[in-house]
Amino acid sequence: MRHDAIIIGGSFAGLSAAIYLARARRAVCVIDAGAPRNRFAAHSHGFLTQDGSAPGAMLATARSQLAAYPTVTFIEGEATAAARTADGFAVTLATGEVIASTRLVLAFGISDELPAIPGLAERWGTSVLHCPYCHGFEFSGQRLGVLYLSPMSLHQAMLISEWGPTTLYLHGAAAPDEASLAELRRRQVAIEPAPVMALHGDGARLATIELGDGRLSNLDALYIGPRTHLNSEIARQLGCALDDGPFGDVIRTDGTQMTTVPGVYAAGDIARAAHNVTWASNDGVMAGMAAHRSLIFG
Repeated sequence: MRHDAIIIGGSFAGLSAAIYLARARRAVCVIDAGAPRNRFAAHSHGFLTQDGSAPGAMLATARSQLAAYPTVTFIEGEATAAARTADGFAVTLATGEVIASTRLVLAFGISDELPAIPGLAERWGTSVLHCPYCHGFEFSGQRLGVLYLSPMSLHQAMLISEWGPTTLYLHGAAAPDEASLAELRRRQVAIEPAPVMALHGDGARLATIELGDGRLSNLDALYIGPRTHLNSEIARQLGCALDDGPFGDVIRTDGTQMTTVPGVYAAGDIARAAHNVTWASNDGVMAGMAAHRSLIFG
């Protein structure tokens, strides 16, 4: 069967694109590997009417609603390659099967490259966090920290201080420049130069951070801004232009979410530097509508 559109990635961006194409009565195939970026978080915040909901439950509801449309097909698995054909695109699955479409929407997401600090990965999404707008309210007024991973960590520390008393853990990096130091002091951000050796606490809860000189510092939440990487090489295979974002590669798109390759759209975390569920869904809606209109008007 040939599809009007293949969507690679079945999280918030991909499903949002799919439902708009489905409502336009187009044949849509969603390929999903089943590993959304926010699977480590128990709750999602800030998405209107769904504040505090479990991300997995939100996606399950979305899939169920999408499955009610007769032109939608789901494939649980990985898309390993994609190529342009004379009349569209051919997508190769990990099984070796090849499926075809006229349009292609990339929504395969990104992965975070977490620092190799004992106790950090186990707390990712619970008490080791990235976005204060997503999880900061729950730690309001508590003891907060920011781990220095890049120059962007200075901005992150200044921002986090809005939610509570904040310490910037330089983790052995050089001290910030004088202008940055002055701004950190103005926002009452404490600075700890020692390397971070480990995180401690019961289960996923963070209680203390262990420093290189043996000291233990009490802490309730640690924010990090890790590097990220695209979950698939398909954008590069197709020749889509990439930009260097503050945390990793971002697929370049125009105002309709179309990439630099005609007929290929990109949505969600792979296509923007700032990430949350609302933006991912917004990008998916735009990509789905734009892909549909391109099928009509060329």
